[in-house]
Amino acid sequence: MKKWLKNVSFVILLLKSCILLGQDLNAKKVIVIDPGHGGKDSGAIGVNGIQEKDVVLNIANVILKLNDELDTPLDIYLTRYTDTLISLSDRSKLAKTLKADLFVSLHCNHSDNSNARGIEVYVSKKQSAYSRTSVWFAFQLQAALNLELGFESRGAKFANFQVLRETIAYCSSVLVELGFLSNWDEGEYLENKGNHIKLSKSILELLVTKIRGL
Repeated sequence: MKKWLKNVSFVILLLKSCILLGQDLNAKKVIVIDPGHGGKDSGAIGVNGIQEKDVVLNIANVILKLNDELDTPLDIYLTRYTDTLISLSDRSKLAKTLKADLFVSLHCNHSDNSNARGIEVYVSKKQSAYSRTSVWFAFQLQAALNLELGFESRGAKFANFQVLRETIAYCSSVLVELGFLSNWDEGEYLENKGNHIKLSKSILELLVTKIRGL
C-alpha cells in the first residue's frame, strides 16, 4: 500500500512539473512600448509641421493592433494610448510593475543640420545584468530597419536617458529614434501613415523573432 501511494505521489508530482513547465514554455513575453512625449509636450516638430508625439503614438498603436490580430507570443502594453503626457518615472514604473521582458521607447529625431538622417538606437550607460541583451537588441533593431526599409543606420549608442536609466535594472531596454523630422525626406516618410504600418510590421516581426534572445 505504501509503495502504491509513493508511486501515485510521484506521478502527481511529475504531472504538476509538466504543467508548470508547459506554462513556462507557453508564457507570453511582456513588451512595454513607450511612445515618447504626449499632451502639451509635442517633442520634435518636423519641417512639414508633423509632431513627434503623434508619429510615435500612431506607430505604437499600429504595433499593438497588429500584435492582437496575429496572436503572437507577446503581450504588448503601451505607456500611453492617447495624446496624454505621462511622466518619465511613471513610464519606467509601468515596465517594473508589469515585469516586462523588454522596454522600447519610440522617438523621432531633430537636428539643426537638415541633412542629418537615419536611425539611432540607444541603450543605458548604466550597467546591469540586462545591459548585454539591450545592446544586442539595439543592434538587431537598427539592422532590421536598415535591411527592411532602407533606413540609414547611425548605429547603437549609449546614453543617460531617464527611461533607460530607470528600466535597465529590471529588464532589457532601448530607445529608438525613427529618423529625423528636420530632414525633408524622412519627415515626409514619417508623415505617411502607410509607412507607419511598414515600420510597425518591421518592429513587431523583430520582436517576435528575437524575443527569445532577451
